[in-house]
Amino acid sequence: MPVEPPSPPATPPEGVPRPPDDGQGAVVVERQTAKVVPPPMYQVVLLNDDYTPMEFVVMVLQEYFKRDLETATQIMLKIHHEGRGVCGVFSKDVAATKVELVLAAARRGGHPLQCIMEAA
Repeated sequence: MPVEPPSPPATPPEGVPRPPDDGQGAVVVERQTAKVVPPPMYQVVLLNDDYTPMEFVVMVLQEYFKRDLETATQIMLKIHHEGRGVCGVFSKDVAATKVELVLAAARRGGHPLQCIMEAA
């Protein structure tokens, strides 16, 4: 004699009370796609001064911002002529870390170089 699979439980007609749930039923959860908002970005900016050598600024751009010599020189000249230059755009934590690293390197070198971050 063939074995038949159990049939699904019949739903009672309207108006007829349902039996209490014993906790053994299945729960279906619909997956909702979460919208991920990108983090706010911040520019790291070097400010010009009359004392920090241009070579030191180029070294900072190469070491802490991974710029090649040509790009670092272009940014350094922009800082020199316009008074400020953007070194890069990063998330808040990364930008704050870069600012602290640059300021620490300037202090170690005895230079008054200023580095700030601002919303991009």
